[in-house]
Amino acid sequence: MSLKREPKYRSRRAYVFKVRSDATSDALAGRLENLVTGIQLEFESGQELLQSIASDLDAEIRGRKSGLDSCSTDDGRF
Repeated sequence: MSLKREPKYRSRRAYVFKVRSDATSDALAGRLENLVTGIQLEFESGQELLQSIASDLDAEIRGRKSGLDSCSTDDGRF
């Protein structure tokens, strides 16, 4: 058996997802934290949560293309 150099799941994409105690299925709210960068973001809806994750993934792709490991945007989001 040979070991792969690239892990199947990148640690850069590891998150802690905390849901507020008053959140409901209609009103998802909580905090998302990237375990590698430590950047935290409060969200008030499922849409905001998905936008945050998408923004984080876009930042990673842009960083790889430019040769940098940038993980945040100018507006403080992932």
